[in-house]
Amino acid sequence: MVEKVWLALRATAFPLFCTVAGAGGVYVLGGGKKRGGEQVMNGFAAGVMLAASFFSLLVPAVQGAASWHAPTLGFALGVAGLAAAEAGAAALGHAAQSSCRAAMGIALHNLPEGMVVGLAAVLAMGGSAEMKAGAAALSVGIGLQNLPEGAAVSLPLHRAGQSRNKAFAAGVASGLVEPVGGVIAALLAGWVSALMPWMLAGAAGVMVAITLQDLVPDAVKTRWGAAALWLGFVLMMAMDLAL
Repeated sequence: MVEKVWLALRATAFPLFCTVAGAGGVYVLGGGKKRGGEQVMNGFAAGVMLAASFFSLLVPAVQGAASWHAPTLGFALGVAGLAAAEAGAAALGHAAQSSCRAAMGIALHNLPEGMVVGLAAVLAMGGSAEMKAGAAALSVGIGLQNLPEGAAVSLPLHRAGQSRNKAFAAGVASGLVEPVGGVIAALLAGWVSALMPWMLAGAAGVMVAITLQDLVPDAVKTRWGAAALWLGFVLMMAMDLAL
């Protein structure tokens, strides 16, 4: 058991590092307060999140499911769960800002990704060299995806009024769920394998709902925001498909 936990932590270390590095962009790029710059960043974050939803979450959910039920119902449950959470927050008078919801969406997206990485590492334990190489490549691929995702958390939060340190901490926190997910998957490999299509699709539903509700409407108000959306989508898609 200890060996499985250690393997999961090692496998998710690089993705976590990349998230931290991306979140650190707030110290370099986070100074501007102009609306045009905010719309560009929202557009880029929206593109990254939409591409990640489809290529990192929905496609693996469909490929790993025995039928259409898990990805379809899982996606719907993700959207419904977000709506219920927001309704409850609004009833209490504490509705979250769009930037906070975007951060939550990326954190939810990172949890099943961490589970995938941890599960692959455990399944490759004692396996062939090809299986071990595949698990390592998956860790690298997820990590490279996390570079823009870390920035997509910290930069909008800073532009919404949070200090650089708090925005950076939120970006780091969104990445810390990946090692947690990896360890959970390592310890409960059999159960996680069966539930993974539901979890991936549910996380995709949350991310798509947040992106379409909060980020896209603001981004497409300017040409540069719309261009950044497509750029973020294409870059994330390219990394997903190439890695």
